[in-house]
Amino acid sequence: MLQGYLAGIRRLTVRQVPVPEPGPGEVVVRIRRALTCGTDLKTFRRGHARLPVPGPFGHEASGVVHAVGEGVRRFRPGDPVMWVPTAPCGACPPCRRGQENLCQRLFEPERMALGAYAEFIRLPAPVVSRHLFPKPDHLSFEEAAFLEPLSCVVRGWRRLGKPPEVVVLGTGTIGLLHVMVARALGLARVVVVGRRPAGLELAREVGATETVRADAQEAAPRVQALFGGEGPAAVIEATGRAEGWQAAAQWVRPGGRVLLFGGLAGGTWVHFEAYRLHYEEVDLLGSFHYTPADVREAYGLLAQGRLPVARLITHRRPLVELPTVFQALDRGEAIKVALVPEGDEPGPGGDDA
Repeated sequence: MLQGYLAGIRRLTVRQVPVPEPGPGEVVVRIRRALTCGTDLKTFRRGHARLPVPGPFGHEASGVVHAVGEGVRRFRPGDPVMWVPTAPCGACPPCRRGQENLCQRLFEPERMALGAYAEFIRLPAPVVSRHLFPKPDHLSFEEAAFLEPLSCVVRGWRRLGKPPEVVVLGTGTIGLLHVMVARALGLARVVVVGRRPAGLELAREVGATETVRADAQEAAPRVQALFGGEGPAAVIEATGRAEGWQAAAQWVRPGGRVLLFGGLAGGTWVHFEAYRLHYEEVDLLGSFHYTPADVREAYGLLAQGRLPVARLITHRRPLVELPTVFQALDRGEAIKVALVPEGDEPGPGGDDA
């Protein structure tokens, strides 16, 4: 089979490897769609603290069960499925505290399903038992492959709560998923700040009530003016830039909350004004990964067809073009690309359910 393999920084290849076989409790899936993501692009550019380089590449996908291992009862060959690529152990101190997203064993090789840019993938037993789901018939494989990033976004909203309004900084995939979830939660006002006209237009199409074309540094007075000069109740930073983190903390109103969702490179230090945090009680929140409860909620949102996630896919390309796809992503020429294995049709109409 074909498999995408990240041999080193900016050294991405497609190689031939044997089709995996399932062990006890495991499932092998034939990939129907795999999606690029910002985390993979960061890993391509500079590596990742938790993802192995060199190693098989990709983690957002959906497909059809090809083979099941001993003891698997819930799935059988031919079943369309969707999943997230990690599963907590349930026994370490964070898991016992209900913080499964901080599980101490979360990124052990036997608990991760990496290598989604491929024709087949083997899902380890922990993922099969906790985070493998049947794909509803009405949901396309492309839509189903959004389960992992959407689970992360749902985790962020669990941390943030339900404010009366929100400003989202960033028009990439994650920022736009935050817009969709905000609208699904019933927020009447969702403002998006970004620099790209195409991204702002897409933000309006997926639910933003207002948009502001500006970078993080220059947007503050315009954002605050939209909310009577005081600022919004909540801001979500979804660019993963230090200047965005600092700006978001300045936009929010006194007593407001800031979700610092976009991750920064290890070793990055960010400075915040002490007056805002102490005298104005501005809360800064981090968010990482997802818990099983977040995954179940994200699965429900997708299964109910409440989010127009397919609108976020800008290109569809054959799997064999994976290295070229990441070069285009690196140049900013695409946002979200669906990789299509040989034998499937990558046409603009999406995929069959």
